[in-house]
Amino acid sequence: MSSNTLISIFIMLLDFFVWVVIASSLLSFFLPPAHPVREALSRVVDPFLNPIRNLMPGTGGLDFSPLILILIIEFITILLRSL
Repeated sequence: MSSNTLISIFIMLLDFFVWVVIASSLLSFFLPPAHPVREALSRVVDPFLNPIRNLMPGTGGLDFSPLILILIIEFITILLRSL
């Protein structure tokens, strides 16, 4: 397997993860915390969001950590595409 193929697969996984982060964020508005879908998405996304939440100051009830995570993922994607 060539390095371009591995990079392409990794970029696709990162793009998929961005959609998982978006889905988790949107469902947090509509589903209760104990809903099985929301719990499953939280188990996947929260390990990446929690360090960002710990670094960010309080913003009055708004959680910008998904946006920051998506920006970080997009930055990594741009770096990988330039290889």
